[in-house]
Amino acid sequence: MFNYSLLSKPKISIDRITIDTILKTISKTIEKKQYWTINLIFLAPVSIKNLNNKYRKINKNTDVLSFAYYDNFNNLNNNDIAWELIFSEEKIKIQALEYGLGEEKEFYKLLIHSMLHLLWYDHEKDDEYKVMKNQEEKIWKQIFEK
Repeated sequence: MFNYSLLSKPKISIDRITIDTILKTISKTIEKKQYWTINLIFLAPVSIKNLNNKYRKINKNTDVLSFAYYDNFNNLNNNDIAWELIFSEEKIKIQALEYGLGEEKEFYKLLIHSMLHLLWYDHEKDDEYKVMKNQEEKIWKQIFEK
């Protein structure tokens, strides 16, 4: 299973037990080696916009950025930082209202989505979108629709 560090405390309410459950569920669901550390970071809109522009050439705020630091994870240990997920609290709050999930569940939805990206799932093409969406729904149901 993944280790994680919460590098900045968000103002929105999140539950570490639920984060642990999400990561355990992903670990059991996705058949890929997953023994390393993930940094979870919350940034202000201007900071995440700057990162989005620098690394993706998109000059706007986004909900989450996913950074993988290795192409091959075979020789990593539990304490090696392999990934960082950078969240925009502002976008989480806006999307929580827009989609009606509430801030906490919107964060969990983004956590699942971005973790799948880091595990090499994508949604650029229709067939990829369906596969990724099915995995997201499967993980969500195991956690929140028992």
